Amino acid sequence: MSKPTSPNYLAGYPAHLTDSVWQLIEQGQLGKVLRHKYPDGHEIRTDTTLYDYVQEIKSSYMRNAPQPSKVAFDGKLQMLQNALGIHSRIARVQGGKLKSKREIHVASLFRETPPEFLRMIVVHEIAHLKEPDHNKAFYQLCQHMEADYFQLEFDLRAYLCYLASGGPPLWQTETFGRPE
Repeated sequence: MSKPTSPNYLAGYPAHLTDSVWQLIEQGQLGKVLRHKYPDGHEIRTDTTLYDYVQEIKSSYMRNAPQPSKVAFDGKLQMLQNALGIHSRIARVQGGKLKSKREIHVASLFRETPPEFLRMIVVHEIAHLKEPDHNKAFYQLCQHMEADYFQLEFDLRAYLCYLASGGPPLWQTETFGRPE
């Protein structure tokens, strides 16, 4: 496995952090480190259970935020738009009225990740219900909902670099419980 030229999911992070990730990848150790830090997968596999999960987090932290009309895993998301999740507003004319709906799409990759990674991306997309831009208020809201937000985001980005460099998925359903 080697450092990919694109996409570099760790762009913008300090060299002392990224260098250690690339070194672990080159030594074939990053997968083991991540599996040790995040040993378990989660059971959220369907759009219905994902919707319920999003609603649970939203109702705990942002009761007054708009309600998403749809929450779904999206198999095309990461490949087509180089995104892990998307919050969208869709305006439709129904009769003589303009109706606005909000949707949250999460990359299918998150079906087979640790629950911490799924929570991080869900928190990120829920925060967009209140804060549309990636600004200071947005990240404060993310950190309010998930205290370890920044560490989880970094670890997820390290995992994406691991996958991009040819590493196998670590939390697939059939690999749960099997030692590496």
